[in-house]
Amino acid sequence: MKLYSGPLSLFSRKVEIALGEKGLAFEREMVPFSQEKGYAPKHEAVLAANPKGQVPVLVDGDLTLYDSTVIFEYLEDAYPTPPLYPRAPKARARCRQLELFADEVLWQPVSRLMYRTEPPAADPLRRAEQETAAGEAEAAIAGHCDRLARMLGEQAFFCGELTVADIALFMTMLWSRRLEGPGWETHPSLARWHERLMARPGVAKAAAEIAAADRGLSPPL
Repeated sequence: MKLYSGPLSLFSRKVEIALGEKGLAFEREMVPFSQEKGYAPKHEAVLAANPKGQVPVLVDGDLTLYDSTVIFEYLEDAYPTPPLYPRAPKARARCRQLELFADEVLWQPVSRLMYRTEPPAADPLRRAEQETAAGEAEAAIAGHCDRLARMLGEQAFFCGELTVADIALFMTMLWSRRLEGPGWETHPSLARWHERLMARPGVAKAAAEIAAADRGLSPPL
């Protein structure tokens, strides 16, 4: 099994964590990346596999897949033990919806903070626009964290046991903190959830590698 990943690709890191949780051995190839050029030039194998030209790309024998959600679902079907989805249909649907929430709803305001990894805009008007947008994004993220804290309650994980929902939510919230946005600190239940996840070797490894890549690739925040 081979995974094409990226040093600052939260979606690739999701898959790395899932592979580790399932105890699956895999070869990892980090595609070239820089803050100046991003993933240009695109890796040939990634371009051949994914029309969007993005990581992650997973190769398992004669099967090649892209998109972290599709990869999650394949891994669960092909390697069901230990499970990363609930068994009951309604609980599984809630888990899938939480992953989608992390990737598409929570990520939207987080992505609006990405400018913080770039040199400050020279144009004062542009800087003011970025700061206004960042304030709106941070308010949206904080609201989502309030909602997530209520959903989690006193559970250890969002769906009872560790699932892909926890992996996805962890990665998006980690990106929020990486970009100096809201995180879990003001919510005790989320803080405890974060500690539980960080106690898992695969999660801790991914977080440490992201921090190292940040120091090597990003300007000081």
